[in-house]
Amino acid sequence: MQFIAPLLISFFSGVLILRFLVPFLRKEKMDQTEREELASHQKKNGTPTMGGIAIILSFIIGNLLYVTKEPGVLPVLILTVGFGFIGFLDDYLKVIKKHPDGLIAWQKFLLQIMFTAIFYITIVKRNHISLDLRIPFTNGEMVNIGWLAIVLMFIAVIGTVNGTNFTDGLDGLATSVTVPVAIFFTFASVILGKGSAVTGMAMIGALLAFLLFNCYPAQIFMGDTGSLALGGFVAGMAYLLNMPLYIVIVGFIYLLEVVSVIIQVLYFKATGGKRIFRMAPIHHHYELGGWSETKVCVTFTVITIMLCVIAAVGI
Repeated sequence: MQFIAPLLISFFSGVLILRFLVPFLRKEKMDQTEREELASHQKKNGTPTMGGIAIILSFIIGNLLYVTKEPGVLPVLILTVGFGFIGFLDDYLKVIKKHPDGLIAWQKFLLQIMFTAIFYITIVKRNHISLDLRIPFTNGEMVNIGWLAIVLMFIAVIGTVNGTNFTDGLDGLATSVTVPVAIFFTFASVILGKGSAVTGMAMIGALLAFLLFNCYPAQIFMGDTGSLALGGFVAGMAYLLNMPLYIVIVGFIYLLEVVSVIIQVLYFKATGGKRIFRMAPIHHHYELGGWSETKVCVTFTVITIMLCVIAAVGI
């Protein structure tokens, strides 16, 4: 019951919040403008965004009973809510203040550094968790890379967060891909007897509630508020378990999305305007190739499920 309660609490609170949030955001015209290159997406103009507010609120509610009992809850909350706050500021500037670019790049990066630093202080100084790295498929062997572990943390956290941000672009995609990732880290938490399985269960419940409203055709989008929060959650759980290297496996889709954007930009600049992909991030490449949104979403989710099963064997 200890593990089921946070899932049920976050799920039902998420459904209730979204019942009110969707019409409210629609009434206030807090909607998203789609890219003109995506003709099939133009019908989505007017769909409310900033739905990540519901994910964060239901996630917090699901953790309320455990925040003082489970030491692993607070660090993950800090990273999830902290990055969600950055996303909220970005969405607020774009959607409400009508600044098309939202936060300036250096502002966003500085805030990401700040919340990652707070997370580092929390897990190392408060929770006394080392930054030793668990090596996949070695029966729990750990490696200490010294001060480089701090550098790796900032790269892993910020990279994961931006990966989830790029993954959010189709109805239900970021939500569906992150559910199996959350299940994996919850399972790892139980197996290793550390971390916080209740926190993972709370996120699973929050995501399933959101998916009811976000699956195709979406009634609401999560916006940067949600996508950045999801990245914070994944990175937070990974470091709570000394498992950041596992993000490369279970978060392969996040990595693929980021790499596709980097390759596209570099190739575009090097060739004076040529492109490798039809459009980046890569989910749009497949969409413009004739795949439906549902096919892309299901394919990426199935790949993630399979990789999570493989990673579970390597704990």
